[in-house]
Amino acid sequence: MAATPATTFLKAKKIAFELLEYAHDPRAEAYGLEAAEKLGLDPASVFKTLVVCDGGKAHALALVPVARKLGLPLVARALGWKRAEMGDKADAQRLTGYVLGGISPFGTKRPLPVAVDEMLLTPEKVHVSGGRRGLEIRIAPTDLVAVLAAVAAPIAVD
Repeated sequence: MAATPATTFLKAKKIAFELLEYAHDPRAEAYGLEAAEKLGLDPASVFKTLVVCDGGKAHALALVPVARKLGLPLVARALGWKRAEMGDKADAQRLTGYVLGGISPFGTKRPLPVAVDEMLLTPEKVHVSGGRRGLEIRIAPTDLVAVLAAVAAPIAVD
C-alpha cells in the first residue's frame, strides 16, 4: 500500500494507527458512508473531514460523523469565529493537497486549525480518511485530538 501524506505524518509523529482499504465505487456520493458500509464499520465511528472558512481568509477542518451534518454556527463558535461557511471545493483541495472524498485531517499541505465533534471522543477507535478514496485510518480518538491540537465541541447536527 502506497504511503500518503497522512500516513507519513502519523509515522513521523510516532502515532499508532491502522490502515483499512476498500474498493471505492466512483459512483458513490457519500464517501464516508461508503467507507463505513464497505468496511463493516459503525457509522458513528467514521468521521468525514470538511473544510470550512470564516467568510474571509481563515480556513479550518471540521470532523463530524458521516451520518450527520456540520452545524456551521456551532463550528464557528468552537473555532472562535463570528461565522462559518463551507469552504470552496478548489480551496479545500489546494489547502489540504487531497482530492474531495479523500481529505484527511493528517498531513495537510497547510496546517489548519481542527474542530471535532465531541462524539469523536466516545468510541475506542475512530476512522478518518487516509488521504485517498478507498483508504481509512483507524486511530485512538485521544491520539487524533492530541496530534492535531483539535478542539472538541458539539458541532454536528442531524
